[in-house]
Amino acid sequence: MSRGLFITFEGSEGCGKSTQVKRLAARLEREGLPFLLTREPGGTPIGEKIRGLLQFAPESASMRAETELLLFEASRSQLVREVIEPALQRGQLVISDRFFDSTTVYQGVARKLEPKVVEQMNRFAVGECIPDVTFLLDVDVATARARMLRRVRPIAALDRMEQEPVEFYERVCIAYRELAAREKGRLQLIDGSRSAEEVEAEIWQAIQSKIENRKSQI
Repeated sequence: MSRGLFITFEGSEGCGKSTQVKRLAARLEREGLPFLLTREPGGTPIGEKIRGLLQFAPESASMRAETELLLFEASRSQLVREVIEPALQRGQLVISDRFFDSTTVYQGVARKLEPKVVEQMNRFAVGECIPDVTFLLDVDVATARARMLRRVRPIAALDRMEQEPVEFYERVCIAYRELAAREKGRLQLIDGSRSAEEVEAEIWQAIQSKIENRKSQI
């Protein structure tokens, strides 16, 4: 059996990536293709515990950037070995809402940790498990923040990352665009300011040949 296809989605909070993850999953289901849907942080019992600690635990208010990095990598390491790699070995499509590019951007740039250290930690956590294609939904900071605030009420319901100041997300936005310029072979920049239907159509067109190839092997 040939190895499955690994697809990841990236972008700032409010970019629409989670919507597109769900839309792609729905389309694959209609096509009759086996797939696995997961997310970061999380995706395993251990990872979900870490997710809660990172996002909503009262103790996380004092969390240091280095601690945050290690927790993300711990969740990722478990997810790769417990869920993603076994699914790919079974020939499944795997779709992940975030993966190591998030850490490259959020911790390595926005948190201002040493990029080489972050890269080494990413490599240690994922081993050889690299996405085949990554869709980066690009939306300006003002639009992304407005979307995020519309979907989350009250403000107190925002998680720890969503409560970061605008300057933090400006660094995130710039860093993602720079990453897209460096990783053109794998990372595809998508204009996320358009309608959900338009974005979905572009994503499907970009991977349709890969999907059809997988379908023929089932």
